[in-house]
Amino acid sequence: MTHAMLKGSNVPLKATTVRAVLRWTPGQGVPDVDVSALLLGLDGRVRSDEDFVFYNQPRHPSGKVWRLGKKRVAEGLTDTIQTDLSGVESGVGQILLVASADGVTFDRVRSLSILLYDAAADGEPLATFDIRPETGQETALICGELYRRGEGWKFRALGEGYSNGLKGLATDFGISVDESEEAAADPAPSQAQQAPGPSQPLPPEQPASAVPQQQPSYGYPASLPTYGYGYPDGAFRLPPQGPQFIGR
Repeated sequence: MTHAMLKGSNVPLKATTVRAVLRWTPGQGVPDVDVSALLLGLDGRVRSDEDFVFYNQPRHPSGKVWRLGKKRVAEGLTDTIQTDLSGVESGVGQILLVASADGVTFDRVRSLSILLYDAAADGEPLATFDIRPETGQETALICGELYRRGEGWKFRALGEGYSNGLKGLATDFGISVDESEEAAADPAPSQAQQAPGPSQPLPPEQPASAVPQQQPSYGYPASLPTYGYGYPDGAFRLPPQGPQFIGR
């Protein structure tokens, strides 16, 4: 049975490996969208910059959270994160599922939704959530979260937005972003991007505080800089957003 979720609602998960699929409808003027994941410790912050899984760091060092890449499907375009919940380290209390749109506001993204599947079984999604940004001026959204509840996991629908993009969201949860490189990579922010700070996500309910597929050929070209798990100067650098979906 598929749970059609409302903002703030939650559902328990029996699946041990879940696939979170971000889906939207392409079109004229519609920006490309990327999915990311932040693994948060019991204090609600990342333990290190390695806890950020995104387009230039597509797999967590633990091997339990990774990106599957983008696909074109009948309903539109998708970008996917897969998580082996049974193997996630005990020090991780939440996994945020994030959408970003390369500095373009989400009022231009059509039919945005997140679908959660049992990765070990075929069939209908376990849960779906149609995401409607609160203001439309957000450039990054926390679509939902996987979080611990007792000995198990639950999924909560969120849809909380940030007007200062993936950089602002990542920084808010403890990622160290190199300011000089980010300023050089990004154009001057619009008035909407300079809006006051983000809406805060709902807190978890009284928290206790698979093999990755190869990136598809339509993924990001090798000419983009690669970012490993070590940062020699101690500063994580958030690169420019990945290129637009090829063939759109």
